Amino acid sequence: MTENDNRIDARDWSLLAFLSVLWGGSFFFNGVVLRELPPFTTVFLRVAIAAIILLPGLWIYRLAFPKGWSGWKPFFAVALFNNVLPFSLIVTGQTYIPSGLASILNATTPLFTVAVMAAAGEEKLSARRVAGVIAGLIGVIILHGENLGFASGQGLGIGLCLAGAFSYGISALIARRHLVDTPPLATATFQMLASVLMMTIVAGAIERPWQLPMPGASTWLAVLGLAALSTALAYIVFFQILRRSGATNVMLVTLLIPVTAILLGYFALGESISLREILGALVIGSALLLIDGRVLSFTRALISTPKASR
Repeated sequence: MTENDNRIDARDWSLLAFLSVLWGGSFFFNGVVLRELPPFTTVFLRVAIAAIILLPGLWIYRLAFPKGWSGWKPFFAVALFNNVLPFSLIVTGQTYIPSGLASILNATTPLFTVAVMAAAGEEKLSARRVAGVIAGLIGVIILHGENLGFASGQGLGIGLCLAGAFSYGISALIARRHLVDTPPLATATFQMLASVLMMTIVAGAIERPWQLPMPGASTWLAVLGLAALSTALAYIVFFQILRRSGATNVMLVTLLIPVTAILLGYFALGESISLREILGALVIGSALLLIDGRVLSFTRALISTPKASR
């Protein structure tokens, strides 16, 4: 373990905020696309277009392709647990539950990541970090309040989204062990190419996209936003944070996503912010400070400093 596993510097906090905007948009884009396209086709288009966008970067930065199956194996493993499974599970879950509830369930990702990392012996299971993640999840629930969208018959959708969050935790472990020294652009591109191969098989066997009616312009715009912003750019940022601050810390982005969604609504769409939303944001902010630990360390240092030396 390194110090970066427990601390996040100012640069990575800003990158986490940016990533929360990129990934927060995926729930909106999914909601639009699912009106005309089935789930696996949506995921296939997402990863295929993202791969096309990312590929030129390999030539620009002269990044070599992996050699043989041994070189590609970790990228296929990350692709399976970071793209194919969670994308498919969550987007299918959104056909049963509202996007708001799906984003709350997605916010359980840090809990699963903490558990997976601790079980694998990669990161210490500290009481401070667990308490912080739980507090952050409570803040997310406060943000949504009565808009949870929970109703009878939605158990399958909830289970699918939780399984997707757990899958993200496993992917973080794999990336931490096998890809931490790989440039973020290379990791993002190679795992996306592996995802395209797997989703071509899944979507082709189950939904046969070539037989579907052509979607409208708004759907294609949402697909492009999903691929370019919420996938291609988002994963470059994601793997950059992973290299610098560790797997558990990068997954804190899922706690920030509901906050950035509310702020975007306020500044871009003129939506109002309620007292409940302010309270939820404050709880999440406090939770992130608790997880980071520096405020507590500073407070303990002040308390332990002898009065004579002050």
